[in-house]
Amino acid sequence: MSVLNLNNELKNGILISAIGKYSNLIIQFILLAILSRLLTPHEFGVVAIVNVFLVFFTMLIDMGIGPAIIQNKTLTDQQVNSIFSFTILLSIILSILFALMAKPIALFYNNTHLFSVSLIMSLALLTSGLNMVPQSILLKQKRFLEVNFAQVFSSLLSGIVGCVLAFNNFSYYALIVSVIVKNTAMFVIIFHKAKLKVTRKIEKKDLKAIYSFSKNQFLFNLINYFSRNLDNILIGKFISTSALAYYDKAYTLSLYPNQILTNVITPVVQPIMSEYEDQKDIIKKTYLSLSKILALLGMPLTVFLVFSSKEIIYILFGLQWGGSIEIFKILAISVWIQMILSSTGAIFQSTNRSDLLLISGILSAILNVGSILVGIWTGKIEYLAIILVVSFSINFIQANYLLMIKVFQSQQLEFYKNLLEPFLISIMVFVPLFAIQIFMHNYPLFFVFVIKSLISLIVFIIGMNLTGNMNFIKGILKRGKDEIN
Repeated sequence: MSVLNLNNELKNGILISAIGKYSNLIIQFILLAILSRLLTPHEFGVVAIVNVFLVFFTMLIDMGIGPAIIQNKTLTDQQVNSIFSFTILLSIILSILFALMAKPIALFYNNTHLFSVSLIMSLALLTSGLNMVPQSILLKQKRFLEVNFAQVFSSLLSGIVGCVLAFNNFSYYALIVSVIVKNTAMFVIIFHKAKLKVTRKIEKKDLKAIYSFSKNQFLFNLINYFSRNLDNILIGKFISTSALAYYDKAYTLSLYPNQILTNVITPVVQPIMSEYEDQKDIIKKTYLSLSKILALLGMPLTVFLVFSSKEIIYILFGLQWGGSIEIFKILAISVWIQMILSSTGAIFQSTNRSDLLLISGILSAILNVGSILVGIWTGKIEYLAIILVVSFSINFIQANYLLMIKVFQSQQLEFYKNLLEPFLISIMVFVPLFAIQIFMHNYPLFFVFVIKSLISLIVFIIGMNLTGNMNFIKGILKRGKDEIN
């Protein structure tokens, strides 16, 4: 397959993924905005506590199996069916274990509401585990359209159910049932399309076929979990449930650019780039192009989010979420860093270097966990946010060191040159927003937000043209070329 075909595949895959992801995100965003007005920060905080444990058990079910299925090109149908049957059994066992954890979780946080919430959340865990292998099979077969259709439909259905329940005073149960409905609808759609069968006998040799890859991926996920979720665990325990809700809302909002941009690209990258496992120069060029695109979009967006944090929080979620403003303003500084950093995992996987992905995860965990502990010790979630931004920045450097030096055997300077022009454009956006912040702080929120948005967009377009990067983007979209002008 030629480089041109590779870029066309990436371009088509990303386009399909973008349509699905953006539709899905719009639905989720509308749902979140509605529920934020119907439910209190305390109710969101209760669900956020249990969700930390749900994510952990979901990771135990995954065990790195999904990426391993995509990467392994020699798996037979019989082996895949055996792996699928194993994940079903594992999902059932861990869902029962999660339900048994309901009482200890409630006792640990001294909150009786957590008992019933955890019990119902075990169903969300079960339905999530069932989706893993079918979705990985469809992604491996590059059937991105079908995967995205399933995600959009299930999100729409779950959103309707969640809003109806919240409006009828079902409190935090509206959030939980919404997740269960989404996972169930997703499974019903993709199971048939993946043409999987449940086998009575699970062969050990079938699991060994993906063990070496999934082992490192699982260890990375395990380490990454604690480095990403320890803050939520400790805030809920040592500060307050409401503080956790404010923090979680700000943190979740800071991740939306990732979901809008990076998460559209990364599900497509590994299935396609894995075919070029031995041609690292091609993968490097693709990574540099992707990282430049993410920097061009992410850096100016970071500036806009920092200066518009107040307007964004109040317009989206209402006045009761004012406690999230300062936290979001701080975390927004790391938006562009997180966007590029999130894309590195798929590159490690594509080059079959899950060992280096694991090393990167260990280094990241040490920094993040240390930062979280210091932040919790201060007793203020704003200080925690500042320390985490510093940690993310250091992890950004070490991950790209491993990629450029160890994987591609190149120079780091080749990567950082990509950031110069995006930085200059960001400075251009910064200047007018700084002026608006000083002279328009007494104007209506929505009016100020519109002005900031329009001026940021205009300056961004001017900057893209002045630096020649508008032609760079057009070249990728229209011709599928991968060289950087």
